[in-house]
Amino acid sequence: MKKLFIIPFLFVTILGYSQNTDTTQIYKKRVLENIEIDFLTSYYAQDGDNAAVTGGIGTEKLTDFTPTIVVSIPLSDDNVLVIDAGISAYSSASSSNLDPFDAGASSQGEGTTGSPWVQSSGSSTKDNWVNGNVNYSHSADDRNTIWSANINFATEYDYTSFGFGGSFTKLFNQKNTEISIKGNVFYDTWKPEYPTEIDSYLEAGQNINSGFFRGVDILNQNGSVIDKNGSDIWSPFNTTLIENKARNTYSLSLSFSQIINKNAQFSLFFDLVQQEGWLSNPMQRVYFSDKNNYYIGNAASIPNYTSPENTDVFQLADDIERLPSTRFKIPIGMRFNYFINETFVLRTYYRFYSDSWGVSSHTANLELPIKISGKFTLYPTYRYYTQTAADYFAPYEQLLSSQEFYSSDYDLSAFNSSQYGLGVTYTDIFTDFHLSIFGLKSIDFKYSYYKRNSGLNAGIVSLGFKFVMDK
Repeated sequence: MKKLFIIPFLFVTILGYSQNTDTTQIYKKRVLENIEIDFLTSYYAQDGDNAAVTGGIGTEKLTDFTPTIVVSIPLSDDNVLVIDAGISAYSSASSSNLDPFDAGASSQGEGTTGSPWVQSSGSSTKDNWVNGNVNYSHSADDRNTIWSANINFATEYDYTSFGFGGSFTKLFNQKNTEISIKGNVFYDTWKPEYPTEIDSYLEAGQNINSGFFRGVDILNQNGSVIDKNGSDIWSPFNTTLIENKARNTYSLSLSFSQIINKNAQFSLFFDLVQQEGWLSNPMQRVYFSDKNNYYIGNAASIPNYTSPENTDVFQLADDIERLPSTRFKIPIGMRFNYFINETFVLRTYYRFYSDSWGVSSHTANLELPIKISGKFTLYPTYRYYTQTAADYFAPYEQLLSSQEFYSSDYDLSAFNSSQYGLGVTYTDIFTDFHLSIFGLKSIDFKYSYYKRNSGLNAGIVSLGFKFVMDK
């Protein structure tokens, strides 16, 4: 299942209305005047040394290309339909090592090798994530009441998600105060993929003399070939795999926004999120410190197993990640925006997060749009994030088999990160440039650099075009 991807968002502005006091006829300004189309794309690349698929060590190289189209359609003066569809094409060195044994998968026997530091050519090397979302919104005549409903679907090779939800927004105090409530439900289903050694062991009836393991030497920590019929043999610690393939998520969001004066606005939000089902990732290996180690590959490389110098030996998993079947999350946050002058605007964001797995985090974000001309705006951004470790996390070879739950996924570790970004927006309210009947309304380009203190680093380039249809 794909992990860390950043996708641009479309914001739809709700417009006001005016009333003709000289007649009884009421004039309503349309919520959305014309059809708008957003073409959005991003390219993401990351690298690091703590791949969860290989138990907390190994290459985390990943690339992702995500084209998205968002079409906003005014159905009437009051109703808007938004259709959002995208494809994420990604290549993951970490996920490829679900099956790291390139030679063994085909020829078997002598020459079978693998490494957490070398990308395999298995079927999980790359995949496409496909997503679609449809949102319908209705605004009351006075534009002080807005409700919406949405439905969405997403799928990739090992996971399918279906969701729906709705929201209700009320504006007061001459639209200076806004209260909103939103709910969503997601019914997701695993199509589980397991580490090849565990999957093959069960397919072979727990016999390491047949199937994938036929003719393949298994080494102990000293590099000696074990007797597969003896007492010192490898076997998974837990042979129970996913029985309930569901993962359900229920979320409720409350928000309050207030315009303080002509220069300042702030908002508060509070979310409740409940997850149930198989919340672990079946692709992710774990290794216990109180279990013997076994390998396939070159015995001479075992002493350097945790180093990128190891290119030809792979440690057989003790188990897959196992986590509680429920998780309760509470994010609480606020935004404060301040119009300094015609050139500068200050945008700030803070969020506190806590969950039932022991993770708590703080997020702070700062953005300073700088209007450099009538059409161009620069916006430097900075984001800082810090979190505590989940109760069930430990690095490679530091977990105990006596634990009920365990993971070596560094997304659940204690870490802090910084993200630096610089973007530029071109806006043309007169839509001088045209493609057929569509005028170009804006272009947005941004680059961001992300770095964790654990060693993970990433870069993302995003580009967006907004077109509006001329009548």
